[in-house]
Amino acid sequence: MQQISISELLEQRPVIHKIQFDLKEQRKQAIHDKIVLEDLTRSRLKIAIVTETWPPEINGVAHALLQLCKGLQKQGHKILLIRPEQRQACNDFKPHSECLVKAHCLPKYSNLQFGRPQFLKIHQAVEIFTPDIIHIVTEGPLGLVAQQLAKFHKIPVSSGFHSSFQEFSRFFDLAFLLKPIQGYLKWFHNNTDLTCVPSRSTAQALNQFGVTCPLAVVGRGVDPDTFSPKWRSPDLRYAWGVSNETRVMLYVGRLSPEKEIDVLIKTYFVLRQVRQQDIRLVVVGDGPDRTRLQQLNQDGSIVFTGSLTGEKLSAAYASADVFCFASQVETFGNVVLEAMASGLPVIAYDYACANLHVQHGETGWLSRLGHQRGLIQQMLGLPDLQRLQQMGAQARKKAEKVGWQYPVRQFEQALYSLVQQQEYRI
Repeated sequence: MQQISISELLEQRPVIHKIQFDLKEQRKQAIHDKIVLEDLTRSRLKIAIVTETWPPEINGVAHALLQLCKGLQKQGHKILLIRPEQRQACNDFKPHSECLVKAHCLPKYSNLQFGRPQFLKIHQAVEIFTPDIIHIVTEGPLGLVAQQLAKFHKIPVSSGFHSSFQEFSRFFDLAFLLKPIQGYLKWFHNNTDLTCVPSRSTAQALNQFGVTCPLAVVGRGVDPDTFSPKWRSPDLRYAWGVSNETRVMLYVGRLSPEKEIDVLIKTYFVLRQVRQQDIRLVVVGDGPDRTRLQQLNQDGSIVFTGSLTGEKLSAAYASADVFCFASQVETFGNVVLEAMASGLPVIAYDYACANLHVQHGETGWLSRLGHQRGLIQQMLGLPDLQRLQQMGAQARKKAEKVGWQYPVRQFEQALYSLVQQQEYRI
């Protein structure tokens, strides 16, 4: 070991003192930041939320946004909701203020709705509400208007990245727009002060994609009462035409090409027709691919329920035995948590929600992303009912720990931190 003399140590004192000084300054700054943040959290924010999707639309983004808004309002924050008009109203949430604009749909894709950028109407709503922060959920025309207003009024603005549109556009006839869409998304989020993402893997993907603005992880949760084994229904299983010994494979979600439901259907028929197993596939949801998928129903044994909500959806989850999810374009995938809370083990790719919450061999089975053959093998190796029930019970225990109060707190802290960082006084 090298020996250091007293004289050499004395010569290094200025460096040691400087390190000590820097550490003290860092501690002071940390204490100051904590005090400021705690002071901010005693106040209540006025948050303008801009979105082009909202319940009763059925998708993960709309559902998650509703839960976050309800949680924020429960904490005493005031919300201005800026969104397109809808034929049906959402009765689960009443914001402090609301600005509704005309809605437009893309040709051939009636489910993809955009708000008309009625600048003056939105501007007036923002001026009256005087928000402390603007949060943009979707990157459409309303989001562009919100960005302009945030800059004009010098209001901090955050955004959310929720959809792998640049990926699933390959499944539609929009593939020629892939590069422009990628460039637009990167530009859009880099023009906000903060982007919220549902998982760390999404944050890493955005960094690689070229998004350089600060990122904050705001996860997703599940209501363990809404989704629970208690909703299991023998009558529903009877309606599906299955016995107590039949294993029921379940898919819940949008019926569209990017979800790769045909992989589930083809594997199901191998199990049923080739291996002669007592099994049934139930597909819950609706979408543009429904007609094509129903044509793959060779013997009519697959149950297509259409879209389900409320107690009917809860019963469908709980009355199945295993949840199968072949999508590779999710930024999260709420349905995985809903299935686990309902007492189902999950077969999925090892990314997004499944990567966070499914433990391979204990609460489900995972396959490497992009390894379709591996996913098929997991489904072909489906164990007996007793094993599925044991794993489902473990999945339920895991999901019970993931309530919505945690994502709400993450979102709240992200907004508070942005207000502090931008040095805006509430």
